[in-house]
Amino acid sequence: MAKSLRIEAVSGKMQERGWTQAHLAKLVGVSSQTITNWLRGRDFPRPSALLKLAVTLGLEFEKLVDNGETATPVIAFRKKAGTKTTDHHISKARGMGYLLKPLVPLLPGKRPLRTLITSPDCEYGQLRKAVEQTRAVLGIGQHAVLSYNHLIGEFLRNSAVLVPVLWGKKDRHENALHIRLPEEDVTFVYLNLDVRLEDFKFWIAHELAHVYTPELAGTDAGEDFADAFAGALLFPHECAEAAYREAVGKPQSALIKALVKHAHHHQVSLNTVHQQVKRYAKNGGLPLLAVEDRTIHQVRNRAIGPTVSEALFDPMPPDADKYISLAGSVFQSEFFLALERLIKEREVGAGYVQQVLDIPLKDSVSVHRALAL
Repeated sequence: MAKSLRIEAVSGKMQERGWTQAHLAKLVGVSSQTITNWLRGRDFPRPSALLKLAVTLGLEFEKLVDNGETATPVIAFRKKAGTKTTDHHISKARGMGYLLKPLVPLLPGKRPLRTLITSPDCEYGQLRKAVEQTRAVLGIGQHAVLSYNHLIGEFLRNSAVLVPVLWGKKDRHENALHIRLPEEDVTFVYLNLDVRLEDFKFWIAHELAHVYTPELAGTDAGEDFADAFAGALLFPHECAEAAYREAVGKPQSALIKALVKHAHHHQVSLNTVHQQVKRYAKNGGLPLLAVEDRTIHQVRNRAIGPTVSEALFDPMPPDADKYISLAGSVFQSEFFLALERLIKEREVGAGYVQQVLDIPLKDSVSVHRALAL
């Protein structure tokens, strides 16, 4: 099905703001006749003009363009505990997805070899096999500590673009956002840096699971598998077995101390270690450790560590240049390289930066200025 503008949406925004076609044409940088052709369905905007039209009208692509059933961005959220994903969240994320499309041709070439988990399954044995294969691809053993560099490098090798963002600690629905563009075969993964450092590795592993299982992204089954895979990848069967043997039969204080030691060694949360040990025991028909989930959470919450942003930036908040530089050096992100090209080659403004990063206008102006120099 051919793309077409949602004429009623464009006309509604023009009437709302009291704009004529001539005024809209001036803002978008095209002729009045071009606007007329668009609104009569005779022509469809080129990508750069469509981008300017969307930003000028303040319309998400999903509301501006009728794409039919093809090329719709696939959305998956790493939600905060207790939050509910609404139609507004999905619609907003899809709008970001459509805005990302002009960036894709400006990214470096695609990587033809991908890692795919063809039969994702949360069953313990199947999950263990998938983790063993993944760690083999990464070149590390089952007992080894999985580093951030291992995880970050996998996104780059699988045509997934990490987008580190500063979305705050509490005022967002999600801590991570996964946007896959099926037609372009590229995935953008937004990671909120304003989260606890010990949780961050789990969320990166969760998002990597989505990259490995693109057909499940955006489904409940995909979220369940991503959570199960992340825990097993970070703290595999062999590690859980060692932790269980060290903790089983001990008084609760000594038991928790043993689990904390393993959590610190593997640089993961106490809860991740506890849940993986519990799954190991259940699978083997062994007695569970004598500690409840709520006790583990209480212990974990008493030792609140720094956020990722606090660990990376001093002082906070960082200036735009430092933020952009870190995105490339630490997260190997190609996002800002492509965004810089788009700004310089197509004269895209700060409004686009605001929408595609979903950040306040003040921050988007700073980022735009840094990239436009």
